[in-house]
Formats: sequence, C-alpha cells, structure tokens
Amino acid sequence: QVQLVESGGGLVQAGGSLRLACAASGRTFSRLAMAWFRQYPGKVREFVAAISWGGSSTVYTNSVQGRFTISRDNAKNTVYLQMNSLKPEDTAVYYCAAASGSNRAARAANEYDYWGQGTQVTVSS
Repeated sequence: QVQLVESGGGLVQAGGSLRLACAASGRTFSRLAMAWFRQYPGKVREFVAAISWGGSSTVYTNSVQGRFTISRDNAKNTVYLQMNSLKPEDTAVYYCAAASGSNRAARAANEYDYWGQGTQVTVSS
C-alpha cells in the first residue's frame, strides 16, 4: 500500500550535518503521522523524532533535542530529518515510518504500520 525509501545517509565527521529523506510511494501520506527511528547493532529500534500529518506538531527524543529537526513536504510525499552537530553516538541505521491509523506524532514503534529499508549513518571522531 505504501512504500518508504530512505536516502541521505553516509559517513560524516563529528560536528557535521546530514539530511535524511524518506520518499513515499503507492499512496499519499497526507494525514499520516511520520517518524524516524534508529537502531544500533545488537539493539532494538529506538524512537528519534515524529511529526503530525500537518507538520504542526513534532516530538523528539531527549538525546537529539535541539540538534535534529523533522519536517515534511506532503506535496513531494517526503519527510526529512535534518541532523546537525552529529556525534559518534548518533551512528546507527535510521528508519522512516508511517502510521496509517493516526494523524498525530507518536513515540511508540507499534503505532507505525509502514517502514523503510533503513539508511546507515556513521559519525567518526
């Protein structure tokens, strides 16, 4: 029904920036809440940021507050994660997610129905 494809990951030095993008296809994600999660090797996926369908409400995990910004462009069916002041502990696989049953931002992974394939972010020091 909905396919999500992440892009923009890569290798950067500490203090640098990256912008991740998640393009949706198959069906518009207007009115769908969107989020970013990340997963460290050997760990479960953890919440990073979420945005409501209209983009007026956003939530972040404490460790990225003030450094990361989530946004969306529904005309392009794309959600973004601008990551500034990157730290080595930000190194992880980042996943885009969409919630078909909600138009509000949520932190819980089980609120989301669709997931991208993930994109690797590596921050060196």
